[in-house]
Amino acid sequence: MASEVAERYAEGLFSLALEDHTAASKKQQAEELSEVLAESDDLLLFLRAVKITPEEKKKAIDEMFSASLDHDFVSFLKLLVDKDRTYYLKEILNCFIDRCDEHLGIQKAEVLSARPLCEEDMKRIAAVLEKQTGKKVVLKNKIDTSLIAGIKVRVGSRVTDVSMKSRIENMKEALLKGGRA
Repeated sequence: MASEVAERYAEGLFSLALEDHTAASKKQQAEELSEVLAESDDLLLFLRAVKITPEEKKKAIDEMFSASLDHDFVSFLKLLVDKDRTYYLKEILNCFIDRCDEHLGIQKAEVLSARPLCEEDMKRIAAVLEKQTGKKVVLKNKIDTSLIAGIKVRVGSRVTDVSMKSRIENMKEALLKGGRA
């Protein structure tokens, strides 16, 4: 669950994106910035450092992001520096991306499999999920070798498990209860 601070700032950025009809592009920028933050803790450490002045941080934001982020997004990052809210940056970005996905009719889903799935399999799974949810589905394939075979699909809080591991566990339970497998 996101903090109230993160929700409030994400909502502010989202309102701005709705006003100027840039939700899709700002979402993409937020995703790219999230990737940068995930790859390097140094940027967050820099933004949170108390020995670095806000002016130095804002100058660095200009130098690093003016070419890749729009003016509103750069100004938003500077606002977080001014308000000493950079601690919440990752959480704000996640909340903002979720709001944009909801607005744009996008549903994120995760497919766990014992081995990487081919593009064709991913497209078939996405098509089924899109039919079920009525939204555009963005799939992410994660590897879980404990599944043995089959897949486990997570869409929001709903999980569909058609893995061999699940089938074996179900058979084990049935046999232990004295039933038939």
